[in-house]
Amino acid sequence: MAKCAICEKAVHFGNQVSHSHRRSNKMWKANVKSVRVKVDGGTKKMYVCTSCLRSGKVERAVAGAAE
Repeated sequence: MAKCAICEKAVHFGNQVSHSHRRSNKMWKANVKSVRVKVDGGTKKMYVCTSCLRSGKVERAVAGAAE
């Protein structure tokens, strides 16, 4: 499973509890996207969670732009 390259957010594990209180394993997945990011004057493809994208911790590379 993918992990955010900025904040290292990844999957979390726990129990899903039904109405009758039976427990089964559950996995919560982070909302991680594969995006092209500006890094050191160039572009690099990396996994970034949507909270890092919205907060401006990374700058997306413009698709089709000349370097």
